[in-house]
Amino acid sequence: MVPRYTVYIFIILFSILFAGWAQISENVLLKVKTDKADSIITNGIKNKAFPGAQILVAVKGNVVFHKTYGFHTYDSLLPVQKTDFYDLASLTKILGPLPLLMKLVEEERLDLDAPFSKYWPSWRNQKDKKGITLREILSHQAGLTPYIVFLNEVLDKEGLKHRFIREKPDRRFQSQAYEDIWVRNTFENRIFRRIKHSKVSEKKEYVYSGLAFLLFPKLIEDLTGNSYSYMLKKEFLFPLNIPSLGYLPEKKGFPNPIIPTEFDTLYRKTLVQGWVHDENASLFGGISGNAGLFGTARDLYRFMQMYQNYGELDGQRYLSEETVKEFTRVQYPENNNRRGLGFDKPLLDNAQKAIAEAYPAPSASAESFGHSGFTGTFVWADPKYQLVFIFLSNRVYPSRNHRQLYELNIRTSLHQLFYEYLEQQ
Repeated sequence: MVPRYTVYIFIILFSILFAGWAQISENVLLKVKTDKADSIITNGIKNKAFPGAQILVAVKGNVVFHKTYGFHTYDSLLPVQKTDFYDLASLTKILGPLPLLMKLVEEERLDLDAPFSKYWPSWRNQKDKKGITLREILSHQAGLTPYIVFLNEVLDKEGLKHRFIREKPDRRFQSQAYEDIWVRNTFENRIFRRIKHSKVSEKKEYVYSGLAFLLFPKLIEDLTGNSYSYMLKKEFLFPLNIPSLGYLPEKKGFPNPIIPTEFDTLYRKTLVQGWVHDENASLFGGISGNAGLFGTARDLYRFMQMYQNYGELDGQRYLSEETVKEFTRVQYPENNNRRGLGFDKPLLDNAQKAIAEAYPAPSASAESFGHSGFTGTFVWADPKYQLVFIFLSNRVYPSRNHRQLYELNIRTSLHQLFYEYLEQQ
């Protein structure tokens, strides 16, 4: 008969050996995925999809992969670092105004199904807009005009119009769009009027429009009595311990290098770096609801992890579970609209698609959500698999005409790699 203590020792040794083998297997598996990720990114750099990039992946709240590639520009002078600031472009929508709107909804200061004109009075006399709800707007089901190039308002054949733009600030020109570009204080109202009189489609179907996100910061200020930037810092950025996420990084004095975006030959006539790339956001002085936030991969990870946890992070609750679940569910599937409220969602038949046609990765669950940014940024959270995926690049360098990021299917291929990592564990 084997002594009992011998059995115990055997069990302990077996457990240690098994745990060690499992760890080695997991490390080998992750190494395989790392090699594949390296290959995809290297091919992207070779084909001028971007000069550099970085990936951060977290599983069950733990960062399992964070790696940088390439350089800030194609001259290969400054390598990409994990602490670099990126122009987040449209990721701003789900990291800036959206969480504040979510909080106002759960506090019953906003009603998703009431006419938006209840809160935005200038729409009350607009026949085509007075009945549109916030739910329709946030899910891109309202029929709003997709985009208006407000830069056309300040440009003519001779250059920037002196009526709207000055090279130095004065009492009437206090909004800074770039180093030597100051916008007239009242130009914001001109933008609001253009949106007010913009066309609304009679056909209620999914058409992406970012126009309302230009209104949301002012709406938030009207409802709270505080500045939009202050509310964002107070409710989310500082409590989440991500003070580096924010607007106007050049004015904050952080030591982090800032990734450049595009050589602007029309408006700023230089390489845009440290100032928002999006022209509409720049005409708001760089603080807008559609673009303007800058941040690091770590900043994005903490925010998206909070969303993935349905409003909670590190034992602190920022939003109710009910609110986050409502905003991250598909709103109008019967209209072939995949969108949540502000959040992007997988294609409705995504799981059946080949990787070249899928968005995002084919293995992403129906519960997953995220957003992409024009400058080459992408974030996605999947509560079912507890997977946060972050991809950052400056694909618009040196020109926005570079579309190899999309044509080479880089983000989807990378995203799918880490689902395969989970499936093989």
